[in-house]
Amino acid sequence: MLVIEKGLSAAMNARMIGFGNEAIVLAHGFGGDQSLWDKITPHLARSYRVLVFDWNFSGAVKDPSLYDSTKYSSYDAFADDLIALLDEFKLLASVFVGHSMSGMIGCIASIKRPELFKRLIFIAASPRYLNANNYEGGFERSEIEQIFANIESDFDKWASNFAPLAVDVNDPLSVEKVEKCIRRMRPEVALPLAKTVFCCDHRDILDKVTTPCTIVQPTNDIVAPISVAEYMQKKIKGKTTVEIIDMDGHFPQLTAHLQLLSVLDSVLVLSPDHQEK
Repeated sequence: MLVIEKGLSAAMNARMIGFGNEAIVLAHGFGGDQSLWDKITPHLARSYRVLVFDWNFSGAVKDPSLYDSTKYSSYDAFADDLIALLDEFKLLASVFVGHSMSGMIGCIASIKRPELFKRLIFIAASPRYLNANNYEGGFERSEIEQIFANIESDFDKWASNFAPLAVDVNDPLSVEKVEKCIRRMRPEVALPLAKTVFCCDHRDILDKVTTPCTIVQPTNDIVAPISVAEYMQKKIKGKTTVEIIDMDGHFPQLTAHLQLLSVLDSVLVLSPDHQEK
């Protein structure tokens, strides 16, 4: 088992940086890789051990066979990988920061192994992207189907069109960075993963999450509207707060990193176990 876990860690390009008694785990979302955290890791690494990695769907992962669309047709397999990764690094009571789809992966992992997590921090996360009765997820079914069709017909064109919609266009370098990350994914990975993400419905797990949570929500995010953050706050069983960042787009770690760091500092300083605050 130890050999398998070490193999998983290497395959996911996992690395620990920084110093401190506490650990923070940063998990990127769809189409990303660990480089999307580069603006905030130097600050966090001054006081914490920071674990960064690439999910197996990322273009940064060297072995494309690691992503099996059948196995990863739900978030459960990703949650199991996350748990194995934390076990390998012998992390307990860590702070998990999950962007976008990784927010729900963290939720599932915390239900399976609550002792691994002291706090969950979600950045622009959502349990369901499709609108439903008395629920505003942000997308109609026809819009989701069009996304799938565009990915299938011309993936590169879709990536070029999606990046400036998801990232603040006033930050062209960040738009370019996200576009490059998405393009590094293989189309045969991007389409089934997009279906897993945009068709998911994890609303029913929220009341099983007992770990304290912080929801970081951009004011103008086409992927996850504020209504989703408000819904999650009401449904999560653990003590949950919402922190609003005034910005456009889905990537505050890129386009509003100073505001995000301010939020993270204010949340983490409340931790009674943090020795340096």
